Amino acid sequence: MTVAELDASMVKAAEATLARVAAAREAIGAVIFGQERVVEQALVTLLAGGHGLLIGVPGLAKTKLVETLGIVMGLEALRVQFTPDLMPSDILGAEVMEEGLDRSRSFRFIKGPIFAQLLMADEINRASPRTQSALLQAMQERHVTVAGTRHDLPAPFHVLATQNPLEQEGAYPLPEAQLDRFLMQIDVGYPDRDAERRILIETTGDNEAKPKPAMTAAELMAAQRLVRRAPIGESVVESILDLVRAARPGEGDPELTKPIAWGPGPRAAQALMLACRARALVDGRFAPSRDDIAALAEPVLKHRMALSYAARADGETIPAVVARLVARTLG
Repeated sequence: MTVAELDASMVKAAEATLARVAAAREAIGAVIFGQERVVEQALVTLLAGGHGLLIGVPGLAKTKLVETLGIVMGLEALRVQFTPDLMPSDILGAEVMEEGLDRSRSFRFIKGPIFAQLLMADEINRASPRTQSALLQAMQERHVTVAGTRHDLPAPFHVLATQNPLEQEGAYPLPEAQLDRFLMQIDVGYPDRDAERRILIETTGDNEAKPKPAMTAAELMAAQRLVRRAPIGESVVESILDLVRAARPGEGDPELTKPIAWGPGPRAAQALMLACRARALVDGRFAPSRDDIAALAEPVLKHRMALSYAARADGETIPAVVARLVARTLG
């Protein structure tokens, strides 16, 4: 095969991937109404090979979105309802002793629900910190260690967690180290009136729309490889660096970083780079632009930053701080 033929083959494969991603987005939109931004960011999270944290009050279709993503993307999905009495072994699995016919005894590992391609961690902030931390190794290293033995997780592996606002009773805030493992924090808001009207009409009859598969796990992994191979301009790289570094006290403009207690680390820049490439793919483009940075800066950065006590007392918010950083850096 000549170089020209190889290039043509790669372009054809990339165009086929774009078509499959577009079909997946349309299939999700046929079931989830009025949450276009949320659907886009959830797709971006999967295409970038990351994990997503969906935050919103109950009843906004967070769980339904994750279930729909599993079906549409062709992933083996399992769901864990996080509760205060949930133990780490309920997620990871445990070793049990078995006795053979010859009365010999041995341990056998029984896999937990984390051994899925898509794990829905429903209401993750309802579980105790001990149980929440059971996901740390899995989310970062794609394997777990039980009784000193390593167990690899399936590929692809994604965690999509839902979370209720922390002011609700019985919730435990996620530690900063675990928040940093999530590629994006996706805030799920109320739908507008037209979307809610459509929800009322289409979900209360006897012909409710059902999600349909649009991709397979292998095709998703091919799309993830395409995301990492996509070209990216030097100006986009520099803009990502400028934005992330501008959010760190001691490096950015003192006036802008004054309310920030601590800022995003290098993992934030990595996440923003991958997310921008994935968003371009969802939008039908091969290369990201500065517009992608502006669109994804808030969901990628806001859970990787913290405000000082004085700033919180003054009513400052992280989204407002990020918006000012974006305006100064990319404006």
